[in-house]
Amino acid sequence: MQVQRLTVGEAWAALRSSPLGLSSDEAARRLREFGPNRIERPRKVALLQQLRRDFFHFFALLLWAAAGLAFFAGRAQPGSGMERLGLAILAVILVNGVFSFWQEHRAERAMEALERLLPKEITAVREGVPRRLPAEQAVPGDVLLLEEGEEVPADCRVIESWGATVNDSALTGESLPRPRSEQPAGEEELARAPNVVLAGSSLASGRLRAVVFATGMRTEFGQIARLTQASAEPLSPLQKEIARLSRVIALLSCALGALFFALGRMAGLPFWDCFLFAVGIIVANVPEGLLPTVTLSLALAAQRMSRRKALVRHLPSVEALGAATVICTDKTGTLTENRMSARRLFLSLEEVDRAQLDAERIARSRPLFEAALLCEGATVLESGAVGDPTELALIELARETVGAGPEPRRLGELPFDPLRRRRTTLHQGPDGPLQFTKGALEALLPLCGAALVGGQVRPLDAALREAFVAAEERFAGDGLRVLAFCFRQLPRGATEPEERDLVLTGLVGLEDPPRPEVPEAVRRCREAGIRVLILTGDHPRTALALARRIGLVQGEAPTLLTGEAVRRMSSTALQLALDAPEVLFARLAPDQKLRIVLALQQKREVVAVTGDGVNDAPALRAADVGVAMGRSGTDVARQVADLVLADDNFASIVDAVEEGRAVFANIRRFMTYILTSNVPEAVPYLAFSLFRVPLALTVLQILAVDLGTDLLPALGLGVERPTADVMRAPPRRRSERLVSGALLARAYLFLGLLEAAGSMAVFFYVLGRAGWRSGSAAAPALYAQATTACLATIVAMQVANVFLCRSDRESLGVSRAANPWIGAGVAVELALVAGIAYTGVGNAIYGTAPVSPEVWLLAAGCALAMVAAEELRKLAARALASRRERRAPVARRWARAAA
Repeated sequence: MQVQRLTVGEAWAALRSSPLGLSSDEAARRLREFGPNRIERPRKVALLQQLRRDFFHFFALLLWAAAGLAFFAGRAQPGSGMERLGLAILAVILVNGVFSFWQEHRAERAMEALERLLPKEITAVREGVPRRLPAEQAVPGDVLLLEEGEEVPADCRVIESWGATVNDSALTGESLPRPRSEQPAGEEELARAPNVVLAGSSLASGRLRAVVFATGMRTEFGQIARLTQASAEPLSPLQKEIARLSRVIALLSCALGALFFALGRMAGLPFWDCFLFAVGIIVANVPEGLLPTVTLSLALAAQRMSRRKALVRHLPSVEALGAATVICTDKTGTLTENRMSARRLFLSLEEVDRAQLDAERIARSRPLFEAALLCEGATVLESGAVGDPTELALIELARETVGAGPEPRRLGELPFDPLRRRRTTLHQGPDGPLQFTKGALEALLPLCGAALVGGQVRPLDAALREAFVAAEERFAGDGLRVLAFCFRQLPRGATEPEERDLVLTGLVGLEDPPRPEVPEAVRRCREAGIRVLILTGDHPRTALALARRIGLVQGEAPTLLTGEAVRRMSSTALQLALDAPEVLFARLAPDQKLRIVLALQQKREVVAVTGDGVNDAPALRAADVGVAMGRSGTDVARQVADLVLADDNFASIVDAVEEGRAVFANIRRFMTYILTSNVPEAVPYLAFSLFRVPLALTVLQILAVDLGTDLLPALGLGVERPTADVMRAPPRRRSERLVSGALLARAYLFLGLLEAAGSMAVFFYVLGRAGWRSGSAAAPALYAQATTACLATIVAMQVANVFLCRSDRESLGVSRAANPWIGAGVAVELALVAGIAYTGVGNAIYGTAPVSPEVWLLAAGCALAMVAAEELRKLAARALASRRERRAPVARRWARAAA
């Protein structure tokens, strides 16, 4: 039913209602048929299903398998300590599963927020009598009475309007309240029809009578809720990468375990020794600390972001924001201050900015400022004025210019009407009744016979008319809302306004001003390689003017697409349109915003969406990162979003991006560090299998490194602060892997080999110093000392490695922010290895023995040699990068010439 195109009589007939409303029996019948007027809650996920999802995803299954192998091996070889390893792995699963389970309540809270936005009680006419009823009892055909400030409980067709304007910015994105009337609409869509009020909007001024035509999930509001429920929340880039990494680690660990089991059997070792050895290799290659490190890294980054006014609701979104390549932002309340302000005036045929108003200009055009003060519908209190934002902006302008003296008595009024497009008030003046009129210029020009120019009233000839029309077009071209002001002195005794023979005093251009910090934030986004797109429900001209003011649009011919154009586009055409260098979207409906987000994701963009209204909820949920406004945002937007900006400051997003980028870099540092130690752990077994030399490390000593000494320093790398240049690099590509080929080469083929060489050298030094020769068996005490020396050397070189891994390019001499986590981790690491080497309990569990200070000096020498080698590699890498940068301008010039 195109209810907006029906006359009032046709609407009554279509809804089988009347001005007397429904009878109680009919209302009860319709309530049973159409159901309560409320947002349906999505079916809750069963508790067991949530637990299964959080405790049995792929990486958790990998850890479950590792724990099972550890328990099995412990049963097979009592006293091996493998049971303690299994318990440690189970603790890791428990901590991460509980955290994930806690995050599952977000969707439920979002639906609760949708319900809170609807009013609790309504005034409905039943059997000709106005009654207060719960909002849930509204049914199609009900006649509602709505007053200024009240929220609309259902979609309604206006029957009568008394100066009513409706604030529906949360649904349509319109920055200004729009007038409502009962006249049939033309071709307008339902959401923008002037004779319709929608659930979730509110009356900014006036009052109206309306008949309900849709309730609950059938309303436009309900359709948005349905979109929000239907949009699956995507995995963040980090979650996808960890899932991929989990599969790689599982295959690699199993392959290595099988390989070493085979090598052990070939070397003649007993079956259970080979099996225990293979289990140790598999477990050692599973980075049990990966999920705790990721969680801690994200949590601490979230704490830093909260201090920068960005509150994190979903931890994986921290890193996802760092990977963002596109930010789709709403206009009203996000880029702007969400308040109207007079910016420019046309007085005495002269355009002036508000700041240029001086005493002389104000005196020559005083009737305009008096009209701004008196011709209004706001409620003026001692503490300030309340009402329509446009009215408040004009009152602010008038008080700033002519003051706020005692208001003359109001004799009469012709309220604003969308058909007349003007408001007139009549006041008692010193020389008789004084009339003021304001409205659209095209509505006032036919009523004017004169104009105020330089303080003098002049006949309104063709030249003056053209001057005013030209000024109005220039103002509108800059995205300003333009109002014209007139006055007329009526003869004494007049009691009714007369809208004729008016004197045109001037024009005022109003705007919703941009936030002062937004242009700098846009510049920083551009420098960081992040594209910013405006997605608004506001007028295209307004969006374009704002985009130019904040520096988002710099070209002469940007691509400007309306919601209607997006609706007609195929998915392919929309993706191609997004390739334009400068694109703006205006007059968008909620489903169209969602289409744009999905189209960007199909182009392999990582999309962050900002918004504050109900209409933004589907796009916020579907985006890789949803960012809601904390102050001006609706509960719906805040509950659906991943991040909430506490200060509604678009610039805070850039700070949050900086923290997010640091997270990915930190996890790479952590992975480099823990993968490095895998090589010196594996080489002793290769040497044992291939060259029949004593095994330099036992399985338990490997586990002591992986789950003991290495864990805390690795966590320290996971919480490094952002580097100074992190926002001068482009976003990482979606195809860029967490564990890249370069990272593996550095960890395995360089740092790992250095550690393996150093640890094996110290191992053979201890054996050789005691007279051991190749092919002979070492005495048990000597063998324990040699393996302890190998373990100590690995730990010493990992101490050096944790500082080397803070950067893959910068020298250790470059000043960085202090990281107390690393210092504490190194202290604990050294204390643990000392306990393993020099206590009876450590010797008994790990098969170690005390070593002489000479061994520690050799281990320290190996660590220093590793630092020197890595510093030389970094120096070569910086020189190569500098050479590429010098060649880049030449390459770009050749590319331009070829083009």
